[in-house]
Amino acid sequence: MRFDELKLPEQVLRGIAESGFINCTPIQEQTLPISLSGRDVAGQAQTGTGKTAAFLITLFTRLMADKTKGARPRALILAPTRELVVQIEADAQKLGAHSGLVIQAIYGGVDYMKQKNALLDGADVIVGTPGRLIDYLKQKVYSLKEIEVLVIDEADRMFDLGFIADLRFILRRLPPFEQRQNMMFSATLNQRVMELAYEFMNSPEKVSVTPEKMTAERVEQSLYHVSRKEKFPLLLGLLRRDGMERTMIFINTKREGEHLHNLLNANGFPCRIISGDVEQRKRMKILDDFRDGSLPILIATDVASRGLHIDGVSHVINYDLPQDCEDYVHRIGRTARAGAEGKAISLADEDGALYLEGIEEYIKSKIPTEWAEDELFVQDYVRTARPKRVQDLKHGKPGAGRGSDNSRRPAARPARSSAATAVKPAPVPAATTTDGEKKKRRRRKKKPAGEQQPVSVS
Repeated sequence: MRFDELKLPEQVLRGIAESGFINCTPIQEQTLPISLSGRDVAGQAQTGTGKTAAFLITLFTRLMADKTKGARPRALILAPTRELVVQIEADAQKLGAHSGLVIQAIYGGVDYMKQKNALLDGADVIVGTPGRLIDYLKQKVYSLKEIEVLVIDEADRMFDLGFIADLRFILRRLPPFEQRQNMMFSATLNQRVMELAYEFMNSPEKVSVTPEKMTAERVEQSLYHVSRKEKFPLLLGLLRRDGMERTMIFINTKREGEHLHNLLNANGFPCRIISGDVEQRKRMKILDDFRDGSLPILIATDVASRGLHIDGVSHVINYDLPQDCEDYVHRIGRTARAGAEGKAISLADEDGALYLEGIEEYIKSKIPTEWAEDELFVQDYVRTARPKRVQDLKHGKPGAGRGSDNSRRPAARPARSSAATAVKPAPVPAATTTDGEKKKRRRRKKKPAGEQQPVSVS
């Protein structure tokens, strides 16, 4: 289906054309006929399927049907991560460039007063994360009483990241669901997601693009079985052989990511790492460098991966296979976006092999296996020290908290103390012994082995 076959405002069609879109993706073809008629939609779709454009086109079409402007926002888009908010806002600015609507992104980690003043100046469409939105809402910086369109993107991640209470706080302050249009998108429409849909939506219609359709069509997947020690030599060989222009490498833990980051930089492959606790300004700078091509390799954990929407990624490498099969689809969805083609390479070591069967069962296909020639393994590379585990000061446990890498390891044995570094415990004073206790000890010494003492009855 072509976009010009739909009854869309001329201003919206211009934004679509300038964004380079001609034909609808499968999720857009399923969603738009329903949503443009004003009905609610609960969509199952992975990233890279075009779901963002689907709800933005619907949102702009509805708001432009009534150009009455007020001081309060008319549409609210909720997303779980800052990166996703930034990307949605960028897409909205492109698609809505001729709509005359004011679009404002609200999220933490950036100038607080700047965003507050932008809300006070008035915005038609707000895109934000729950936390910062609630902060301004409690201060009565803006109101939700005139919201006409609600969008919840990546609803499953709202649950995963613990935002469901914040989400409900916001939703209960909106007009009744029958007075607004509601759209929700999620990687999975499981029971808890659908319970949320039935609670805050008006009889939503379900649409779905299954994971296997998304992964099989445009992503060229391959799998290498390697030992843990062979992973980096093989990665170096692949990077040298294929000349990957814009590559995302996924790891399961922050500590492993830091080690990989040091190794790659030491061996002539500039890269940066983003994880859940990277400061926001630094995070944005890294992503901007990756988008404009000045940074060729980006290392990411799954905490960050769901919110990344970057076009032009040529390769995705699973340095660690994900423990969650859904994360595999999310990861490889970073490439082959917007109709492009891409490659996804997975390295399965002894640990990763445990997750492979579940991943292949989830995507309903076998990942093609390739066998690397000995020449592909680079052995003469610069070694770097592995980062030490972070000591959690609050709990006194190594590797505790965010970024720890002990989720798959047994509890570590207590380390032997070194004479040079060990802290000697303070001497414990001997317990005071009473005269009565001394007499009991003397009686025990006199007691013959195996003989029972008579019981004295007073």
